[in-house]
Amino acid sequence: MCQTNCYFVYEEGKKEALVFDPADKGDYIFEGLKNKGFTVAAILLTHGHFDHIWGLEALKELTGAKVYAYEEEKEVCENASVNVSKGAGRPCAVKADFYLKDGEEITIAGISLKLVATPGHTKGSCCYYFESDKILISGDTLFQESVGRTDLPTGSMGTLVRSVREKLLALPEDVKVYPGHGESTTIGHEREYNPFL
Repeated sequence: MCQTNCYFVYEEGKKEALVFDPADKGDYIFEGLKNKGFTVAAILLTHGHFDHIWGLEALKELTGAKVYAYEEEKEVCENASVNVSKGAGRPCAVKADFYLKDGEEITIAGISLKLVATPGHTKGSCCYYFESDKILISGDTLFQESVGRTDLPTGSMGTLVRSVREKLLALPEDVKVYPGHGESTTIGHEREYNPFL
């Protein structure tokens, strides 16, 4: 209902995928990947809002994949009131297997990425940066010519804008940004055209 983007990333020629923000219908995501020959090596969350986690438990159960999130997002993930799933009519609380630190680099299935803490949309919102490929999975921190809402629990517009300016706009302008909702963009485009920044 929120038209949330769910991404899967894989190395060319290989069939192990990293899944980001399984928004809903984890069984549907699993079947879609399976039909294309993919297995799920890990599930990573940009934040814990209901529209990014409702499909998590089913996908995890079907794949056995471990779940990763930023350590500051623990409360949001694990509390149905704070992650707004209770208010949306379908209470859901999830636990990550691994809570990562800001700047922590990990390699899963031969794919290396770095967690970039970008608090503001929630207190533990983060992005995942694939430096060698110049790809950023931005969740609800940065959108095409917009930023995430901050009126839900633990949100702060001042913190969000500071996160984007200090952490994301410092990236190369040709980094491709894949947001939690809407179309993809680039850091260069957002530097020039994002009215919030």
